[in-house]
Amino acid sequence: MRSDELQIAKTESKFRDVNERIAESTERFGGETTEIVCECADVECGQRLEVSREDYEATRASGKHFLVAPAHEVGELEEVTHSRPGYRIIRKLEGAGRAADRLDPRKD
Repeated sequence: MRSDELQIAKTESKFRDVNERIAESTERFGGETTEIVCECADVECGQRLEVSREDYEATRASGKHFLVAPAHEVGELEEVTHSRPGYRIIRKLEGAGRAADRLDPRKD
């Protein structure tokens, strides 16, 4: 695996970890949507995404899937699986996908 693939997987996984805490709070209060942080590779992004709980949970079913703002995907390392108003669901490919899957907090 290339070092840039690993770094991207680590960055996106850190955002995913933050969003797990946000989603837990939303679930406790019974919200239908949650406002999460974009899970893209840009460490300085911080863009907020309004995501349905249904899409959030479906995305979390795989350690290779992430939620990003439109145009925040990295073409050679990930593919868009679903487009929604205001966000995209992406799947990490190859080495970046394997690294992201290993870093999935729901795998423990």
